[in-house]
Amino acid sequence: MAGLGLILAGILVLANKRLYVHEDPRIDDIEELLPAANCGACGSPGCRPFAEGLINGTFEPSRCTVNTEESVRIIADYLGVDAGETNKKVARLACAGGKHVALIRASYSGLNSCRGAALVSGGGKGCAWGCLGMGDCAVVCDFNAITIDKHGLPIVDEGKCTACGNCVDVCPKDLFKLHSIEHRLFVACKNLEKGDEPKTECELVCTACERCVVDSPEGLITLGNHLAVINYDKNSLASPIAVEHCPTGAIVWLDNRGGYRTGKACKPTIRKKPLPIG
Repeated sequence: MAGLGLILAGILVLANKRLYVHEDPRIDDIEELLPAANCGACGSPGCRPFAEGLINGTFEPSRCTVNTEESVRIIADYLGVDAGETNKKVARLACAGGKHVALIRASYSGLNSCRGAALVSGGGKGCAWGCLGMGDCAVVCDFNAITIDKHGLPIVDEGKCTACGNCVDVCPKDLFKLHSIEHRLFVACKNLEKGDEPKTECELVCTACERCVVDSPEGLITLGNHLAVINYDKNSLASPIAVEHCPTGAIVWLDNRGGYRTGKACKPTIRKKPLPIG
């Protein structure tokens, strides 16, 4: 048995030498300079695969949106490459219908989860496309970039958001999308029902009135499935003018602090409390 053990050990040693795959020692060094978030925002499944991608030139150091500027610079200097420029992306919610402006048609009692509520007649909200506000998105956000406001709407902190996409994946209404931070013109609604009827369910709904289309440069805004759609390929043409005549405030302009700015034609919402259920 002892002899057999020695033979097998020898075979393992030989196989290890023959099958050994050399790994660039720089990978460990770079991995230590990464935030170890493993969030996937860079397009890689984790920080180590990202480090490997940096070595073989697949990624640029600035592709990691979680890392500090100093660490990005150190990595670039270490590899002798350009840090690159990254168009920062953030998560945006296509709904402004909080409890103070949107009707709740049924009281839901069960697991405090948007996904759970959505399985029960869509969650009870009058608007079938509206945010349910139970905070699944905030729970899965590893960077504390999402909070739920007093009206039951998720608020994204653009400074903390890394565009990891967790909120996009978890939302049962598919309301979150990743946008370039340069996209300041935004449709904060996903209603696909035609006409003014949806206004009975939410005051801030898009009714496809086309006023934003008329006020914008040709091709910037169109209508698709009774909803305003922004062509971000023409983002350089976007301006706050497009929101000025929106009667409901469904199309907004985001200021530098991430706040929603509605147009002059939008009636201010002064209600502070949730609408009654019914």
